[in-house]
Amino acid sequence: MPFFMTFVVYCNDKCRIMKKLKPTMPGEKAAAPVKRPAETVHSYNTAKNVPQLKDLSYAIFNKTAVKVPFTQAEWASILHISERTLQRYAKNNGTFAPIHAERFYHICRVINRGKKVFGKTSLFYEWLHSKPPMLEGDLSFDSLSTFDGMQKVLTQLGRIEHGILA
Repeated sequence: MPFFMTFVVYCNDKCRIMKKLKPTMPGEKAAAPVKRPAETVHSYNTAKNVPQLKDLSYAIFNKTAVKVPFTQAEWASILHISERTLQRYAKNNGTFAPIHAERFYHICRVINRGKKVFGKTSLFYEWLHSKPPMLEGDLSFDSLSTFDGMQKVLTQLGRIEHGILA
């Protein structure tokens, strides 16, 4: 009765069977290893083309800013920069600091979610200014000035989207 010995190799916590050999008896010819089909090569989709944080110019910022009814003072308070700095960026098409660019991309995510839920950015803007109630306290436009506040707004938008109005 033939039996097979299996040699196992552990790679990155995954067990892979490398060879199955039939042991040879004295005088027998050595058995050839069992051939396995070649492993398939997996192709992975690359992530979305995420813009570099150092590449946010005022022109890119302005494309979004004109679509949203936020005032320049509101943008300045959300991004934690002065209105004068925004004006200076507008004058010479300046580049935002990476920390401000990151905040801008987070805010764009919140705005897009608000547009998806309410249909228009103006309705989302009005909703934020109406200080909507929430389980964890009231929301306001000032909620967009902190990351935690943005998360609360996204949470409440998700609740509205799914019909949970608490």
